[in-house]
Amino acid sequence: MTSFDPFTHVDDLGPAKTVQLTERRTGLRATVVVDNVAAGPAIGGLRMSPEVTTEVCSRLGRAMTLKNAMAGLRHGGAKAVIAADPKMPAAEKEELIRAFAAAIRSLDEYIPGPDMGTDETSMAWVFDEIGRAVGLPEELGGLPLDQLGATGFGVAVAAEVAAEKIGLDLDGARVVVQGYGNVGRHAARFLADKGCVLVAAADSQGAVADPAGLDLGQLDELKALGESVRVHPGTRLDRDAVVGVECDIWIPAAAPDVLRADNVDQLRARLVLQGANIPATAEAEARLHERKIVTVPDFIANAGGVICGAVEFANGFRARAFELIDEVVRSNTSAVLDRSTTRGESPRDAAVAIADAKVRRAMSTRRWQ
Repeated sequence: MTSFDPFTHVDDLGPAKTVQLTERRTGLRATVVVDNVAAGPAIGGLRMSPEVTTEVCSRLGRAMTLKNAMAGLRHGGAKAVIAADPKMPAAEKEELIRAFAAAIRSLDEYIPGPDMGTDETSMAWVFDEIGRAVGLPEELGGLPLDQLGATGFGVAVAAEVAAEKIGLDLDGARVVVQGYGNVGRHAARFLADKGCVLVAAADSQGAVADPAGLDLGQLDELKALGESVRVHPGTRLDRDAVVGVECDIWIPAAAPDVLRADNVDQLRARLVLQGANIPATAEAEARLHERKIVTVPDFIANAGGVICGAVEFANGFRARAFELIDEVVRSNTSAVLDRSTTRGESPRDAAVAIADAKVRRAMSTRRWQ
């Protein structure tokens, strides 16, 4: 998939395994990064994208290790990516995902979950092949993450805590969502329940803005029909221009590295809630801190999905999942922002320091870690 050399990117925490998969009949090309399993078998999303590299997969795997550690789950972190277009015909997609599942049958330290380009039906195919996956359909005893909006719920909880820390009133707060998909649309809905107003949204095809607010119901109808949010009435923008829309809360909820050194100074917001995994480069994160824009890091703000998956894996129920998401995200957001303020370090540095210590404590209990 790439010339990335995993052996030059090994540190004290991992990765434990980096596996490249190919299958001639289906054309499968995939990578699995099992980053760390000190706390238990690794849960991590299965992403389908023609663009995600092994390097990005490795970074995503580390984010899952930190996320699961911060959430106090009995699971390590991993990530997998199939190099393919997720919009391929359904029959071809099913064949490819089943081929992937068969290829990881013996990699029992990895438990797949849904991610960009996959959903609960995808997980049902995986489960049918190998008997392990989370984010399954309700009919299989699952807690379908996309339907319930678990990740978006956690983002809204993080918003509530962070807003109080910076003196931002959520009632009337203007929100921009970059990536109006399964995470972004639910985050917008839960924030709307707190009085927030969505003033701009973007997807892979474009963006739309209206300072008076966008209609969430209409946006959801458009997405259900396979249309872009840019069809919604308002000012049409290029997809990447949404970074410059003035708001109080900016939520990246799609691809990695959408905030970079070349565009971060265009951002006009008080608070960034990272609904996506690794949505900002290190340079962008540092610049946000310099500009005193408070950022809640990905593995703090978007932990709702994996918490829900872990509850499902332990045969828990929806009410317990949402109760735990609220408890964990609320506590972790507060701890990270308090440490950031007290020590003058960025929220990213504060979060990594806390999570790193948790992973190392787990590793100290294991014979071969």
